[in-house]
Amino acid sequence: MPRRSLLILAFATVCLVWGSTYLAIRVALEGFPPFFIGAVRFVLAGAALFAVARARGEAVPSRKEWAASLLAGTLFFVVGNGLVNLAERSVSSGLVSVLVATMPLWATVFARAFGTAPTGRELAGVGLGLVGVLVLNLGGDLRASPGGAVLALLAPMGWAMGSVVSQRLPAPPGVMRTAAQMITGGLAMLLLSAVTRERFGAPSAGAVFALAYLCLAGSLAGFTAYSYLLKHTRPAVATSYAYVNPVIAVALGVVFAGERFGLQSAAGAIIVLAAVALVQRRASASRSRSTVAVGSWDEAKRSTTPSSTTTT
Repeated sequence: MPRRSLLILAFATVCLVWGSTYLAIRVALEGFPPFFIGAVRFVLAGAALFAVARARGEAVPSRKEWAASLLAGTLFFVVGNGLVNLAERSVSSGLVSVLVATMPLWATVFARAFGTAPTGRELAGVGLGLVGVLVLNLGGDLRASPGGAVLALLAPMGWAMGSVVSQRLPAPPGVMRTAAQMITGGLAMLLLSAVTRERFGAPSAGAVFALAYLCLAGSLAGFTAYSYLLKHTRPAVATSYAYVNPVIAVALGVVFAGERFGLQSAAGAIIVLAAVALVQRRASASRSRSTVAVGSWDEAKRSTTPSSTTTT
């Protein structure tokens, strides 16, 4: 298959698969508790990536790297993904996807706290994003479940904090970095599931299929396709899936789950995505310049996977 066709296929896979995971989470919640879903997903996916990394000759992480991976994995997966699962028990999958898309805005805020001064464009993006969240709230869909709305906003904050913190922690290179973070984050979710005594229902066939879909398609196929994009195209192109995912998530939620998404919510979503585009535009340009300067694929990959983009 020609490379152009592979690029199109990889981009379509990332958009469709990661956009559909929000609905899959909602279906999986019908039979499995929130943190258990994440634990199964990321332990299995992390173990598979660990095997791939070892087959490529990558070294096993040191104790310091495992410890750092646990911190990053907790922020990425326990907070970033676990709270998404919790939020979807009371907030529609489409609205959750829009709120999760605010991650780059929070990353800008946290980067400032660590000494990286934001530009005027980034500050404008953060302000515009907050306006978008307010408009979403005025639509009434978030006010119906304020607790779920707070969880859905805290999730991208956790991922953003992980993005900033992980750049300052010792980490193994290449695929092993993501594998270690997934394994430690998944195990932390499993421990949290046990400590909080999450209750299991009687899983339907749909819930079992949704969980399997999240493991195989959401984590493994999605990551593989995204890695291919990062290797063969510019970071700005690879990360542009973030603007498509909420549209797909909303459409699937409305069509297959009967979720409501009124005009005011749509207006808020458009404002949020415009704000993210405003912030991401400069970030993508900076990553592109960094990639050219370093001349290393591994360095470019470490700057964008998984810390600077959210997956669910």
